[in-house]
Formats: sequence, structure tokens, C-alpha cells
Amino acid sequence: MSAISVGQAVILGVVEGVTEFLPVSSTGHLKITEGLMGIPVNDASVVAFTAVIQVGAIGAVLVYFFRDIVRFATAWGRGIAHRELRQEHDYRFAWWVIWATVPIVVVGLAAKPLIESSLASLWVVAGSLIGGSAVMWVAEQMARFKRGEQDVTFKDAMWVGSSQILALLFPGFSRSGATISTALIRDLDRVAATRLSFFLGLPALTGAGLYELKDALGAGVSAAPLAVGTVVSFVVAYASIAWLLKFVAKHSFNVFVVYRIVVGLLLFGLLTTNVLTA
Repeated sequence: MSAISVGQAVILGVVEGVTEFLPVSSTGHLKITEGLMGIPVNDASVVAFTAVIQVGAIGAVLVYFFRDIVRFATAWGRGIAHRELRQEHDYRFAWWVIWATVPIVVVGLAAKPLIESSLASLWVVAGSLIGGSAVMWVAEQMARFKRGEQDVTFKDAMWVGSSQILALLFPGFSRSGATISTALIRDLDRVAATRLSFFLGLPALTGAGLYELKDALGAGVSAAPLAVGTVVSFVVAYASIAWLLKFVAKHSFNVFVVYRIVVGLLLFGLLTTNVLTA
């Protein structure tokens, strides 16, 4: 029997789509939502389900940034074929995305049992929401916004890509929160930091979703909830991406810092009073 119904899949798809790219932690919000609906957050099929529906959100990135992705892929292919074109920024950027994905893949495979067991606790989520907020606040104070997307370097990509490990190990920290904060500390402006976060998340999240697909089906999640959750997350995520890019062009991330602290404290309260179980 599937641990998740179609109706629950719709709700979780909406939560995934709204929160995947906002710096508020999609994993944390999914686990809170699952807990409130009585879904066992540590169940193997549930963990796999949440990873698979991320593919819907990633699909939204592919569609939204289709022209950029084609540009990078074309430059990469041309650079492979013609040595004289390998100094182009787009060619180098494509390689940087690949290399920046290696750290999270290595850690993800090595720490998979831990990630799916003790680190999946809602206590960890609550602490990570608040801890991640502190990192985001510090990043805003340190940011100088001196560089744009064309100024991104290999070192920037590796630092930002590696920061995804924080969200992998500590659900609630937020992958986008970690990557955007790191990019701000590296003095990128908010729009460049946000776009870099999107591009660096593509390989890791797509790979995780496809890797978990066989486990989700094998663990008892039926195809219908998976399909519904994925489609819903795609539609909602597309709207979320468009909104976020417009928002960061004129506003700081401090509103997300406050929101995360409130949610983290609320979650601590729900766990302490046994309204939710970890």
C-alpha cells in the first residue's frame, strides 16, 4: 500500500513547488506538512516520493531557463569540438556546473543511510531552519553586490555548489538558502546569486529524483501519486521561479530570514507539546 494518497500528493506537490527555490527549505516544509497529515516522515517510500516530485520543480527550471540552458549546452559542445572556443564564458560555466556537482554527489551517496534515518528528524529540521536563517542574515550583512553573472568564476561555482551539502545533510537548512547565501558572500549581486543557485541545482536535484524513482516504486508508492505530485510541483514551481526573480531584483532576503525563524520556533513548539512527533 502507498503511504501517500493522490489528495496528499496534490498538497505535497504545491508545497514542493512553492518552496523548492525559495530560501525557506522545501524539505523542511514537506516534512512538516507530512507530519501534520500523519504521514511517516522517515518511511522509505515517503523519502523517495519527496525526492521524485522535485523532478517536477526541476522541469520548471528547464522550461523557464530553456534559452540559457541551450546557450550553455551549445557553447559546451562547440568548445569540445573547437579548442579556440574554450575561453568563452558559457563554455567554462558549463564545465563549472558539472564540477560543482561532484561534491554533493559524493557526499549524498556516502551519507544516504544517515540522511534517510536520524537526519530526517523534525528536530533537525527545526534547528536547521533557525541555523540557516543565521547564515542568510550574515550573508546579507557581508554582501557587497559587486559582481554579476558574467563575473562568476570557477571558485565561485565550487563554493556555491559545495554549499548544497549543508541542505543535503540538514533538512531545513535550504539548498537555495545555502547556495544564495554563499554566492552573496562571494560578492555576487542578488539576481546573479539566485540564477546561479538555479543552474547549480539542476544536475543534483535531477539526479536525486531519477535515482530515487526506482526506490519510490519499489517501496510501495503507486505511480498515480508520483505523477500527480510531480505535475503539480512543476506548475507551481514555474510561477514561484518567476516571482522570486522579480522579488530579488528589488528586495533583500531578510523577509525569508524572519519567516524561517518563525516556522522553526513554531515547529519546536509543536514537537515539544507532542502535536507533532519527530
